[in-house]
Amino acid sequence: MADKNNNNKMSYEEAGRKGGEKTAQNHDKEFYQEIGEKGGQATRENHSKEFYKEIGEKGGKANSDNNN
Repeated sequence: MADKNNNNKMSYEEAGRKGGEKTAQNHDKEFYQEIGEKGGQATRENHSKEFYKEIGEKGGKANSDNNN
């Protein structure tokens, strides 16, 4: 169990875990697909092609490092 302070309040970690579990109970696969699409659209609107190039290079490097 996560550490609690003297006021018996739950930690951020525990609150996040509980919130995530409750969200998963209340929503289906389509909900997560929809919010994922919205996040992807927002990312496209806020970042340039250079951003995608940079993260693609980082991902490629990480994958090649793991395969060696």
